[in-house]
Amino acid sequence: MSSFSERAQWLKEQIANADYILIGAGSGLSAAAGLDYAGEDFRREFREWIDRYGIADLYSSSFFPFETEEERWAMWAKHIWFSRYRTGALPLYKKLLKMVDGKDYFVITTNVDGQFEMAGFDTDRIFATQGDYCYFQPASGAPKELYNNQEWVERALPAIHDCRIPTELIPHTPDGQPVSMNLRCDDTFVEDSHWHQQAQRYSDFVRTASDRRLLLLEFGVGFNTPVIIRFPFEQMAAQFPDTTLVRFNRDYPQLTTQGISRYVAFSEGVEQIVM
Repeated sequence: MSSFSERAQWLKEQIANADYILIGAGSGLSAAAGLDYAGEDFRREFREWIDRYGIADLYSSSFFPFETEEERWAMWAKHIWFSRYRTGALPLYKKLLKMVDGKDYFVITTNVDGQFEMAGFDTDRIFATQGDYCYFQPASGAPKELYNNQEWVERALPAIHDCRIPTELIPHTPDGQPVSMNLRCDDTFVEDSHWHQQAQRYSDFVRTASDRRLLLLEFGVGFNTPVIIRFPFEQMAAQFPDTTLVRFNRDYPQLTTQGISRYVAFSEGVEQIVM
């Protein structure tokens, strides 16, 4: 199937005939949906930080060595709002939900922007392995608890002045300890009870679907953390008897695992496919 129209029609048939659908999503999906962490939106919203600190993109801002906590948390307030609360559910994610509507599905994602949840995917069927921008955690990694940060963001944003927030708005745990973002970057990352529950649900889904007609839909997964989605999806496609892997990836559509016979790649923009 070389033509786009042939592959698109084939994909519709695969979705219709699948017993189970497992979605794996990386940063490429959110980029296709419109979350650009270095583009025009970023430059408009973060002009003051770009001019003052020379920050080039949202990712690098996470590691910038701010001199004060007031500066660091002003940046994070803006960062969280931009990435998690600003847009609401993006149309591409809503279309993806519609595409699998009525099917027995599960989602595993390395994205931390909450788009699957906001688009209406069943939260019991989402395993966000790397965290979520909407949560703080204890900076030390203990206790294994998370704290929703939306109310803090709504208070901190209007209080930002000269790329700083007032000292009294620096966030802490309920008992006054320092917090950090619940984003996996080192061994302090908190995997709370919900994280482990979703990890178990993911494992149960894969085990149940392993000998049925399983369709793997992999969106925008590169080689930053391939051991979470990319390599396991290939291994499932190679080992399970009736499993098909469909990879949506503009830059890295190639396989790295031998023995996969049921595989189709789309290098076209995912927004052209999910309609």
